[in-house]
Amino acid sequence: MTESLVVGVDAGATSTRVAVHTLTGTRVGYARAGAGNPTAHGLAKAVAAVADALGPALGSLDGARVVASVAGVAGHVEEMVPELAKVWAAHGISHTPRYVDDVTVGYAAGSAEPEGSLLLSGTGAVAARMAGFEPAAIADGLGWLLGDAGSGFWIGRRAAMAVIEALDRGAPVPGAPGQDHPDAGDVLAGLVVSHFLGTRPPDEPREAALRVVRLAQADPVRLAALSSLVGRAASDGDPTAVEIVREAADHLMATLHRVHVSGPVVLTGSVLTSEGPIRQTVVELLAGETVTTAGDAAGAAAWLAAREVLSEADARARHATFTTAA
Repeated sequence: MTESLVVGVDAGATSTRVAVHTLTGTRVGYARAGAGNPTAHGLAKAVAAVADALGPALGSLDGARVVASVAGVAGHVEEMVPELAKVWAAHGISHTPRYVDDVTVGYAAGSAEPEGSLLLSGTGAVAARMAGFEPAAIADGLGWLLGDAGSGFWIGRRAAMAVIEALDRGAPVPGAPGQDHPDAGDVLAGLVVSHFLGTRPPDEPREAALRVVRLAQADPVRLAALSSLVGRAASDGDPTAVEIVREAADHLMATLHRVHVSGPVVLTGSVLTSEGPIRQTVVELLAGETVTTAGDAAGAAAWLAAREVLSEADARARHATFTTAA
């Protein structure tokens, strides 16, 4: 007998992933494509990214075998639904995928419990209380410009601000000709300057600060990449980095506490799934809670699709198989 298939989509601000699974949870297809957030990148680009991943994920598999699909999309735009239906039809899939937001698949990537909370910190930051695998309350997630406290962008911006302020006050430029290797109090400055200006920055502090500012203004979201450098600097004892880590963790906890009532807390997003002082601090602050870490979100979307045709007991038993990255 030909096995039925389910399809899961995780379309985010930086990449799109499509997973194809059997109902037992076995992954039989997987592919990645470009950014799939229709709010950030436009409807046409988002739909194209999903299409670019769906084709390779299915490969030679017959689309008629697909019995359920879930598309988790960051930046919810209802106009995407009929467009995805066209993409699915082009591959012989007879039904439109169920369209949910990325919060839903992010939570399902870390828990088979229908009630609980999600705490996400990646480029952005958001917390959600989940009821029946649907968001019942949302906190933050207001975007990098005005919200997302404790996110990778927030962390990176705080780091860049601290460094350019020090340079504007005449602090030596780390890595400039004639400058000594930074000590434990200047590790963050060295990492930030190197990230933006390379290994031979200008030796005049204000010129270095202005160059960092120009580069950050040209591509603000680039600041999010500094979050991992803040973690490195904090691990090396840089006091500014240690302070930023603590502030970020406090912001994330405050956001979570606005929505969390009971059940597991699922950590997701690159800031909270990567080992380092930021994740460690958040986990310590969550002492007493059941804390899990999200696995593969595209596989979680496929699991949510499988729940539509499986018994509750079978779905729970197969959750780990769907969400464990291959």
